[in-house]
Amino acid sequence: MTGLRWQSALALIVAVLAGMIAFAWPLFLRPEGSASPLQAPMVFALVLPLSLAIVLAELAGGELDVKALAMLGVLAAVGSILRPLSAGTAGFELVFFLLILAGRVFGAGFGFALGAITLFTSALITSGVGPWLPYQMLAAGFIGLFAGWLPKASGRGELVLLAGYGMVSAFGYGWLMDFSFWPFALGDGTQLSFDPAATPLQNLHRFALFNLATSMGWNLGRALTNAVVILMVGAPLLRLLRRTARRASFTAGHGVRTDPLPTIEPAGTSPSAGPSAGSDPDPARAEVPPIRPAGNTGP
Repeated sequence: MTGLRWQSALALIVAVLAGMIAFAWPLFLRPEGSASPLQAPMVFALVLPLSLAIVLAELAGGELDVKALAMLGVLAAVGSILRPLSAGTAGFELVFFLLILAGRVFGAGFGFALGAITLFTSALITSGVGPWLPYQMLAAGFIGLFAGWLPKASGRGELVLLAGYGMVSAFGYGWLMDFSFWPFALGDGTQLSFDPAATPLQNLHRFALFNLATSMGWNLGRALTNAVVILMVGAPLLRLLRRTARRASFTAGHGVRTDPLPTIEPAGTSPSAGPSAGSDPDPARAEVPPIRPAGNTGP
């Protein structure tokens, strides 16, 4: 996390740990036979303060300014429009590539906040509010967050890196979302059901079989969509986002110039040597003998 101030680093670490607990707790605690009515509101009450804390930490640390905060709102609005346009049939979703590119350019904290806010606002637009929403916000936030932690690359290598990450993150998003409801979905007694008496590794093996049987097609479609869109439009969008970032305030770790503008001296002056006291700066105006008018013989 080079280039991050301690406030932002602490907020991101808390977000990662809280997200891991929110998704993985059934592996270590015995869940009820059906989803608790308090479970989703508790996760939702966790996600919103985390997103707000990350934004405030980056504002306090000087990594975001007002222009950058406005850009967060603009990109969240664009993502909220793109998501309903892609109905998600066979995994075709157009919102995740934007989270990846924005997280790459603007950083991990910006990417997490953008993912969570985009999924929240798009759910309000599409009436997709339900117990799955806080988990979608967390999973989408992780996509933008880890995009900001990818290694440095440039040119075609950067596009290949982002396309590969788009495929991996698509499967990760699908796995997290499936795992959020799998312990309560199938009931007891099947070979793919969650077993509270089994070890975490045994339950993960059962979940892998469940995910392979039910969601592989959707995850593969989402992965291919991310990779193809990033390879097609990633280069011009990266240039556009980076050009926009130079007009706002971001940390130097994101490839944005932060050095001050050079001072422009007024025309006709020299910054290194000025006229000495009492001397005429213009040599052409040096003192010359007076010219007497013709016919004047007086002193």
